[in-house]
Amino acid sequence: MVEKVDGVQSPVVQRRWRIPFQVSLVLWWCIWLAVLITFFSGISLAIGPFTIQTISLDLPFIGEWWRFISQGIIITFQLALLSIICATLLALLAALAGISRIAPLVSLAGLYVSLMRGTPLFLQVIFIYFALPQLGLVLDPFPSAVVALSLNYGAYMSEIFRAGIQAVSRGQLEAAYALGMTPLQTMRRVVLPQAFRIILPDLGNQFIAMQKDTSLVSAIALPELMGRARQAGAPNQRLFEALVVAAIWYWLLTIIFSFLQSRLEHRLARSDR
Repeated sequence: MVEKVDGVQSPVVQRRWRIPFQVSLVLWWCIWLAVLITFFSGISLAIGPFTIQTISLDLPFIGEWWRFISQGIIITFQLALLSIICATLLALLAALAGISRIAPLVSLAGLYVSLMRGTPLFLQVIFIYFALPQLGLVLDPFPSAVVALSLNYGAYMSEIFRAGIQAVSRGQLEAAYALGMTPLQTMRRVVLPQAFRIILPDLGNQFIAMQKDTSLVSAIALPELMGRARQAGAPNQRLFEALVVAAIWYWLLTIIFSFLQSRLEHRLARSDR
């Protein structure tokens, strides 16, 4: 017999019979994944008078070259991690220079940000690898890629840092000065810790985006994930299958780091309560 309160089912009964949202979400994820897999199954689907032909993949090729392509994950992760660290330092310096009210520093930061944001990342990778040797500076593919990614993302992230620093209330700055802190101490102990908490989601998104943009450095023969996919697919005339393998790994890496980012944000939010 169903329990009712004034003719309405009680919340306890409603929760008992209702499918939890999380379970429903997982079920729908499984459904959409099944649809996506079907899209690459190579079968023909007859829907009324229409016939839909799905994409056919060379599964033996994928099984043979999966391990070779997957070995590029290590270089991809190392490249993204080192580049995001360097980009963070560059972004912080550019942001501090931009708000310093010192004309040479402000103009230099503005030129750097404008140049890096105004030219394609692919062009920057090519320029650093092929043009710098004409100046007597010869870099291997990996350091060239780190320099290009760091410079490019440092320019974009400098605006994120600037917004985070300026989001800290002026009252806190005045309180720090009243306590006898120097501007450097105020920035290090008061402003930057709060700014990092504010911009953490944006920094995480930049890391995820950089992880995918590492695919551009395959143009300078760096054997990261995309580079290995091209090495495996082009000679065997199975470039599409190789790119599908690379795409799966990029997607999985994005899911993993998105989860880690959300957990870190949740922990920081809980510590602020």
